Amino acid sequence: MTEQVHQVAIVGGGVCGTALLYLLAEYSDINDVVLIEKYDAVATVNSHGRNNSQTLHCGDIETNYTLDKAAKVKAAAEMVVNYTETLANRDQVIFKYPKMVIGVGEDECRQLRERFETFRECFTSLQLLEKQQIAEIEPEVAMIDGELRPEPCVALAVLDEFSAVDFNQLSESFVAEAIKVTDKQLQIHFNHHVEEIVEQDGIFRIHTQDRVIKAKTVVVSAGGHSLLLAQQMGYGLEFSCLPVAGSFYFTPKVLNGKVYTVQNDKLPFAAVHGDPDVLIEGKTRFGPTALLIPYLERYNHKTVSEFLRVLRLDKGVLKVFWDLFKVSDIRNYIFKNFLFEIPGLRRWLFLKDVQKIVPSLELKDVTFAKKFGGVRPQLIDKKNSKLLMGEAKINPDNGIVFNMTPSPGGTSCLENAEVDLRLVSEYLGATIDEEKLQQVLHK
Repeated sequence: MTEQVHQVAIVGGGVCGTALLYLLAEYSDINDVVLIEKYDAVATVNSHGRNNSQTLHCGDIETNYTLDKAAKVKAAAEMVVNYTETLANRDQVIFKYPKMVIGVGEDECRQLRERFETFRECFTSLQLLEKQQIAEIEPEVAMIDGELRPEPCVALAVLDEFSAVDFNQLSESFVAEAIKVTDKQLQIHFNHHVEEIVEQDGIFRIHTQDRVIKAKTVVVSAGGHSLLLAQQMGYGLEFSCLPVAGSFYFTPKVLNGKVYTVQNDKLPFAAVHGDPDVLIEGKTRFGPTALLIPYLERYNHKTVSEFLRVLRLDKGVLKVFWDLFKVSDIRNYIFKNFLFEIPGLRRWLFLKDVQKIVPSLELKDVTFAKKFGGVRPQLIDKKNSKLLMGEAKINPDNGIVFNMTPSPGGTSCLENAEVDLRLVSEYLGATIDEEKLQQVLHK
């Protein structure tokens, strides 16, 4: 009996891996796909709602995006919105909240006014709000004790669009929709930890703890572990990994929607923002902090040794650390974020940051969100001694692809999966239903 060789194997059952499963099932004539996930369900790591900011990034209020980048992000977000139109349980997957980025002080207000003029043509729903208008939508942001806060304030806002996603529910929906395609052979192997991948005679042998799964093509979407598996095969050796963990804090409900702050251009980390938590009713979640940790998965001590293997410490990596720490804004930010992890001190420190968004918050209102927050594996380009801030994909052009950090996070799941769909289909000589793809996801 000949052992089965799948057309495609997907390693990693997060939102990117499951998005690819859906696209292969729904929009290609590829009929034999296996998804391999090391835990007992999809989306249990960074795609779980506890471990991300639950945000559909559209590029409109993220001040670290250029107009070109924002337009690309907007297109990726629209694919997710278009996809969810097909779902019976759409209201459990994607959510409408008002969203805004606030500028506090003369410099930030000027920056947002200039940004509005640049972005308003691409983002036609974007509004520039003055302080009184902010107060009508987010009273806790603009008011203190019934009076408008004293500092100059403006906001860029979008008030009636989808802005939040439960990426766990989104991942589960991708699997459910894929399984509905009954003429395909789709297999999902849970509780299978991939230990290594070996190429032999044009076939990839995926070794798990108790079996070997064979496939003609492989797409690895496993966060920092993608780099580990790539380097085991001799690919991506020019990269190192800097895992950045984000922690969150809860307060009572003080915001009606998402409120972002202006990004510090000198900091390669997300600015603090406040969001209604889609998992816990009646709470506002603030964060993230940014803590450098030696883990490929948050709270998983077993991944420390795996991190050390992908760190590949050398002069290029040390230069990146030196370049980060010699900038006073970054050095102080990293030090403060270490202090954010100290019980007792962290709430008081974080309160100072979050009062920029809600000035009336008091210490008693802030609690640390235990077991919330994931890890973003930022890549280091060792050859050029640079921290890479965008998405990263290793494609040796031999039928295997490794995805590391998608940018901006889960929002780009379908966009990234479409890229992989095309790579895999071209390699296998498969056909894509372009008309259907355009009608459903790109309309």
